[in-house]
Amino acid sequence: MSRAQGSEIEEQAQKYLQQQGLKPVTQNFSCRQGEIDLVMQQGQQLVFVEVRYRKNSHYGSSSESVDWRKQQKLAATAQQFLQKNRRWQNHPCRFDVIACSPDKNGIEFQWIINAFDC
Repeated sequence: MSRAQGSEIEEQAQKYLQQQGLKPVTQNFSCRQGEIDLVMQQGQQLVFVEVRYRKNSHYGSSSESVDWRKQQKLAATAQQFLQKNRRWQNHPCRFDVIACSPDKNGIEFQWIINAFDC
């Protein structure tokens, strides 16, 4: 998948989450530890969102691709985000996954709330 396609899917995922009541904080936060696709806010909670797309499930589903190693990278990146953005440090946080797959109408979203703990 090209970078442009990935960006388009992330934007669609962000719109989907906004329709569910979340507010965008930032996109594609990156540091030495890794990258977080979307950072959103739901009420007082800060939500770190990993967007995963799989055209087919031959090598596992989109959600299955967020393995232990990826979870550790996301947690380390989230810590860096919180250190650089002190206004969010006292907010509760969670990690969600948006698993995307093609369907007849475009893209199907599966929102996994609180997908893992760190």
